[in-house]
Amino acid sequence: MAPVSDLVWSVGRLTRDDRWETLGTRGATVWFTGLSGSGKSTLAAAVEERLVASGRPAYRLDGDNIRSGLNIDLGFSPEGREENVRRVAEVALLFADAGLIALAALISPYAKGRGRARALHEEAGIRFVEVYVATPISVCAQRDPKGLYARASTGEISSFTGLDHPYEPPTDPDLVVGHHLPLAEAVERVLEALGEAEAPQTH
Repeated sequence: MAPVSDLVWSVGRLTRDDRWETLGTRGATVWFTGLSGSGKSTLAAAVEERLVASGRPAYRLDGDNIRSGLNIDLGFSPEGREENVRRVAEVALLFADAGLIALAALISPYAKGRGRARALHEEAGIRFVEVYVATPISVCAQRDPKGLYARASTGEISSFTGLDHPYEPPTDPDLVVGHHLPLAEAVERVLEALGEAEAPQTH
């Protein structure tokens, strides 16, 4: 592996502003965080559908999907979880720089890792919106769409976030979405939180 000091960033012929102006779009990242079963992926998928239907290019970076390919080599130790977040943040930044709305939906349990994801975008001048899907663990365990809580309760799964592994809730997210909120309304709130990157209305 080449030392970082030996690497030189390759500058293309297009600036970000040129790309965005030509494509008629502005990139951004929406970061959905919350416990397993909180509804992150469901909400991100609905937002993606709404954005694309409105003519706004968007792509969902789901935690399980990313771990099935790019991050298949990572485990669930604290270090593995942090590296998972770091890689997704870097990929989201590339997508956003290209003019897409990147929708990252992963537990991302540590405040430090989410903070680094935000800082990475802010340093690059890319909009970053943190959405905390604040579903109580009792509700997540009741839903248990993947059967993970049941397996964790019997000891089949260890280091499960929210049970025997910590989850650090955001203290100052851009948006908090409660589990009681209807999906359609939650989507609207995410679009509102995007501000200037909000999906244009169709006529």
